[in-house]
Amino acid sequence: MAEKIEITDEMQAAVGIESDPWPYEVTTTSVRAFARGVGYTDRVYFDVKAARAAGYRSLPCPPTYLGTPVFIPGESNDTFSGPRNSGPGVKHGLKNVLDGGTETEYLADICAGDTLTVTSKVADLAIRESKTTGQMLIVTNETTFTNQDGVVVAKQRGQGLFY
Repeated sequence: MAEKIEITDEMQAAVGIESDPWPYEVTTTSVRAFARGVGYTDRVYFDVKAARAAGYRSLPCPPTYLGTPVFIPGESNDTFSGPRNSGPGVKHGLKNVLDGGTETEYLADICAGDTLTVTSKVADLAIRESKTTGQMLIVTNETTFTNQDGVVVAKQRGQGLFY
């Protein structure tokens, strides 16, 4: 069981601070590879003519795919390709983590050829009691995806459970 967890002023200070923007690319290859990898067979994810006939500008992003972060040597996280430093973060010292889930709200189409700008922030901190792990720190992050025309096309809200 985890020791007693306390949300410090330093941790609370990270809430609401937006990260620097980071570019994500959506390519025909990445859309096709993702759709194939998760087993989608709808031709709109593979054939530009079928996508256009269905009303899309190009191949649409399949559900849960929001582009690929651009990898920049020396600036990118070696594991996830996004920015190495994406904001102040929450320094909690807890060693264990569980994925608390992610919800995505789609606000407009995302299609191959789009370049997205992505920012994220810690939206909330909470402490909850678990029967198996004891206290957990729940860190809620919000991520905003904006396309090349300045339109917010998606928002994600995800939680990490630390104990």
